[in-house]
Amino acid sequence: MLRQIKDKRTLKQNLMLASSTAFVAGIIDVCSLLAFLAFTSNVTGHVASFAKNIVERDFDSIIIFGIWMLMFMLGAFVSNFIMKSVMHISSYKAHSIPIVIEIFILFFVAVYGNNFYRETQQERQIVIGALLFAMGLQNSVASNVSGGLVKSTHLTGLFTDLGSELADWMHPKTEESQEVKNKIVVRLTILGFFIFGGLLGGYFFNLYEFKVFYVVPVILLTILFYDLLPIFYHKTYQLIYPQKNNI
Repeated sequence: MLRQIKDKRTLKQNLMLASSTAFVAGIIDVCSLLAFLAFTSNVTGHVASFAKNIVERDFDSIIIFGIWMLMFMLGAFVSNFIMKSVMHISSYKAHSIPIVIEIFILFFVAVYGNNFYRETQQERQIVIGALLFAMGLQNSVASNVSGGLVKSTHLTGLFTDLGSELADWMHPKTEESQEVKNKIVVRLTILGFFIFGGLLGGYFFNLYEFKVFYVVPVILLTILFYDLLPIFYHKTYQLIYPQKNNI
């Protein structure tokens, strides 16, 4: 899922990446809304609030929304910087390191939320910033691996791309293209799993509150281990059925 990049990827690999990352983004976005009254999978709303607070000269809010936007961008920056630095060693390592960082951040949110969170404004602002940084990491990885096809947290752009691709697919002057169909399937998968993740996240957050954040790192771990399974099976097979040396 993380080993093959861009044009070398199959539809199945893109669908698995799209479904898993969109599912995670949906869970985090809805849980963040319920816990902190703020969206954390994107910064579109925060940009509007930032502009509104500039007009109203609410300088405290200007600083907070500015920091939140920068945290999302910083997550994408760190993710891409790591990938560029490690790609010559291994594409898997380059793409897995940002996911590992995201796992640690989400685990921190789970532990802090369950044991220390007192619902103060300062705590809320810090945790939202941490989650935006994590989503910036994830979105950058998914976009880089898929060649820009999978952006699991950017649904505004998704609807734009989906509308354009549906027009291409349905227009009588457009030649039939499997590539366009595949893109539409990926976009719909992202949308469906984001909504599905949001529904499950909202339902279980009302029951278990911050314990839901313990589940998300497990989902991300499955993304990491998926590419390691063939190696594990191969090594296990070699141990069970060692090749006999020819004499």
